[in-house]
Formats: sequence, structure tokens, C-alpha cells
Amino acid sequence: MDDRLDIVFSALADPTRRAILAMLLEDDMAVTDVADPFEMSLAAISKHLAILTRAGLISQEKRGRVKWCKLEPDALRDASIWMQGFGQFEAVNLDAFERFLATELNG
Repeated sequence: MDDRLDIVFSALADPTRRAILAMLLEDDMAVTDVADPFEMSLAAISKHLAILTRAGLISQEKRGRVKWCKLEPDALRDASIWMQGFGQFEAVNLDAFERFLATELNG
């Protein structure tokens, strides 16, 4: 499970990928529609989508000539369970959690 968590948290570490996930909360989207709000190439967006797909956070399927992206919310279940182990989150606890993560990732 640790490898799976690493992949999910790594995917979530990027603000572009988090923005894509937020967009997909609304509905499935064509790859070109996902790319529209970002000032980067379609190839760059495709790399972000590949990372999200590998992490299981989204799925992609071809419908006709268009590739569609769909949010896979169950993929966050393990990460959510792991985070619940830290108890109730409050603003003050997030600083301690951030320090813990920095120590874990750098140590």
C-alpha cells in the first residue's frame, strides 16, 4: 500500500494536476477541454493526465475520435484512510503534519 500512496501523493503534489482533478469533479471532460484553461501545450497536459491515470485518480477512454477523462474518486480512499490516522485536522495541526511530511520525505 505504501507504493500506492507514494504514487497518489506524488500525483497530488502538482498544482496543475490538482486543478485538473477539481475540474473533473464537475463532469467527464474531453482532453482538449481539460487543456483549455492552462497555458501549456497539449503534450504537457497529456503528461499530467498520464500521471493522474497511473495513480488511478482518473481514467481515460476513447469515445469516437475524442479521448475523455473521468475522475476516479475511489482512488483517494487509501490516502484518506492514511490521513485519518492523524485524527481530526485543524489549522494548527496542519503545520505539524506538514513538518512530519517534510521529515518523512527528506529523511
